[in-house]
Amino acid sequence: MRKKIVAGNWKMNTSIAEGVELAKAIVAKVNEVPQGVSLIVAPPFTHLTSVAKVLEGSPVALSAQNCADQPKGAFTGEVAASMLKDAGCAYTILGHSERREYYGETAEKLITKIALAFENGLKVIYCVGEKLAEREEGNHFDVVSEQIASVLFGLTPEQMKKVVIAYEPVWAIGTGVTATAAQAQEMHAFIRETLGTHFGEKVAQETTILYGGSCKPSNAQELFACPDIDGGLIGGASLKADDFIAIAKSY
Repeated sequence: MRKKIVAGNWKMNTSIAEGVELAKAIVAKVNEVPQGVSLIVAPPFTHLTSVAKVLEGSPVALSAQNCADQPKGAFTGEVAASMLKDAGCAYTILGHSERREYYGETAEKLITKIALAFENGLKVIYCVGEKLAEREEGNHFDVVSEQIASVLFGLTPEQMKKVVIAYEPVWAIGTGVTATAAQAQEMHAFIRETLGTHFGEKVAQETTILYGGSCKPSNAQELFACPDIDGGLIGGASLKADDFIAIAKSY
């Protein structure tokens, strides 16, 4: 049975004090979450150690939003995977569309980042997804297939156990527009098929694939009912504990 996950990507939001209060509110409500559903929160770098203290002893896992493509050294402004592990992280998000779009992250960089994450005992939430023009042109499957093949196909089946994939249609991130359940399921099934072609059916069936892109309490239940959607990578709705927990309770 695949792991069900609801992960909150806080992006560049909240002060440290606000982040601590948000984490406390999530922990206080975690017993409302159905058994078998795991929660992850991904605060900004500055919040990690403070939020880690709040999560200690709870089932909520801590994730970073990114990591450096170097192990250490003279790389001003970067944060190494070893530092994230030291701060209490269990996961890091990599390949988010905002990182690809605004910071020019390439497949080569992401391959290096994943390797460093693994070396430091971190699991990876790897993001894929197409832009609006790519979907309108009918290229969405090609785009997502390339994002998977170029970065993940170098991994072993054993390493794939440490990867969660998040499908985020770029046209639905922060826009209020959500892919229909049918559109989301179609892409999730395609991703699983793509994994199966390379890694085999066992890996494909065991890989958790999350939906991201304006997932909220009002549509989570319909999305999570789809057979190949194993949870969500939540943006804006993860900034309110009640909404975040409500999404998790959609199961």
